Amino acid sequence: MLKKRIIPCLDIKDGRTVKGINFVGLRDAGDPVELAQQYAEQGADELCFLDITATIEKRETLVPLVREIAAVLNIPFTVGGGINDVRLAKEIIKAGADKIAVNSAAVKRPELINELAKELGSQCVVVAVDTKAIQNFELRVQNDHDTRFKSDENEIPHQVRNDKSTNKVFVGGGRYETERETISWCIECEQRGAGEILLTSMDHDGTKNGFALTITDEISRKLNIPIIASGGGGTVEHFTELFSKTQASAGLAASIFHFGELPVPELKEQLAGKNISVRLPRTLIN
Repeated sequence: MLKKRIIPCLDIKDGRTVKGINFVGLRDAGDPVELAQQYAEQGADELCFLDITATIEKRETLVPLVREIAAVLNIPFTVGGGINDVRLAKEIIKAGADKIAVNSAAVKRPELINELAKELGSQCVVVAVDTKAIQNFELRVQNDHDTRFKSDENEIPHQVRNDKSTNKVFVGGGRYETERETISWCIECEQRGAGEILLTSMDHDGTKNGFALTITDEISRKLNIPIIASGGGGTVEHFTELFSKTQASAGLAASIFHFGELPVPELKEQLAGKNISVRLPRTLIN
């Protein structure tokens, strides 16, 4: 059985690690290079660096920072943010990253996934998908006897919740809703050559109330590539639920690691005690 991965995520803004809640309210969390070293020493399986304002500010990911990180790391790491062509992706891999992550650029031009997979290999291509549940409404009219769909131009319609929601893909650092439905988009990404999906639930991001288990499980069962679950991890129980109730191959989190709330070694030791297959840090191996 493949071991489940624990991946600290470092959101980068202006060269610093930051973290917010539901994609807003950012606060400083430290120097990314120093944090990267700490996580590698603590036994993190991989790291993920996301330049969260690169796309919205229409600039490229900081390649010099990638070189700095590569110089001190001995574990795989992924870099994303502002990558919109093969040229930049190759620069980032050349600078030392093991994988690149694309999000907004792939939604805008899905062919980019095919191009990256062809040039770099699917194992290097991660598609980051920011998803949010959008409440569905129906346009209905009300009369004295019943509620029904609009059928007469003289009737005045109003919106009524139908208690169903659709998971939609967002881009631009979670700022803009797209017309793409999350599950169908993830399936298309795999078909185009993505080697991994980084699925972030915007509804759960930074809340520490648990992962989005339902959609994570559905996507992980429909796809044949690894799914990294992101958003909501706050306790050992949350990671236990993720790995026991879904087929996600990795759990990604940020603030609980950055601010010392749940150190990586402690998380892994407790997961192992709950019969979750993880790679233990050397300090925990007898």
